[in-house]
Amino acid sequence: MVDPTGSTSTGDTLMDYYQKLYDHYGSQGWWPGDGPLETIVGAILTQFTSWRNVERALDNLKSAGCMSAQALRDIPTDKLALLIRPSGAFNQKTRRLKAFIQRLWDAHDGSLEAMLAQEPETLRHELLSIHGIGPETADDIMLYAAEQPYFVIDSYTIRVLERWGIHPDKPTYDAYQRMFHDNLPRDTRLYNEYHALFDRHAKELCKPSPACPQCFLRDACPGATGWDG
Repeated sequence: MVDPTGSTSTGDTLMDYYQKLYDHYGSQGWWPGDGPLETIVGAILTQFTSWRNVERALDNLKSAGCMSAQALRDIPTDKLALLIRPSGAFNQKTRRLKAFIQRLWDAHDGSLEAMLAQEPETLRHELLSIHGIGPETADDIMLYAAEQPYFVIDSYTIRVLERWGIHPDKPTYDAYQRMFHDNLPRDTRLYNEYHALFDRHAKELCKPSPACPQCFLRDACPGATGWDG
């Protein structure tokens, strides 16, 4: 694991960056959603699209009275696809939503409360076994719906970490996640805010072409060296 300071522990460095992000951006109030089911649906729909598009799809579902486990089970596949069309890749996402809802009914008699009340590792293993749910989506559900301390790794997080010079020896999802789990307290609120702050920072300043001259982290960020904006 690379530490940009050479002397400060990875945990201290991560917490220092977290505090700087939090002081600048404030609390992000994630996950935007009315209850665990809407959070899970949003986590599935947000794959490969913007949250603005997901919001349009969620609004369609709510307007059609389909934001319940039973409604999502009973709605015909073609009608569900039309409702979530704004989220993109709607046929694929329809299959994924239906797969999740089918598992919910088959294994938990439709009770989301019972599903989310399982032991964390059992729940995560089950989520990963459902068609179309990979580690990032599973951990979105773990963190924001089940309120369990699993750090979500996405492309924004990796981009920012790489520029900070903090990364595991092997750049796999599990290795990045272990870096947080091993070096920070297993705290749901901390992981919630930190993940949201990574995404905010990556969208506003640490873009693919970063705005380093305007960045409040420039002096602390090894990746800022040599960038002209």
